[in-house]
Amino acid sequence: MISHDYNAIDVEEKLLRQIEIKENQLKIAQESNMVYVAEAIESELLKLRSQLPEPQEQELQALMSLLDD
Repeated sequence: MISHDYNAIDVEEKLLRQIEIKENQLKIAQESNMVYVAEAIESELLKLRSQLPEPQEQELQALMSLLDD
């Protein structure tokens, strides 16, 4: 169960990093008046953010892992 938790944390950290990169790309596209590029990046950001677990789900998983230990 512990390895599962580490894998979930690793996946979430990678998603957060990808989101940060996309946000920076979006800022550059907006500053450069690249409207269509900005729209595409916004769409990609929505997809990435939808892959993040819900905060309540994370709390439930943490509680369940305590019970497993």
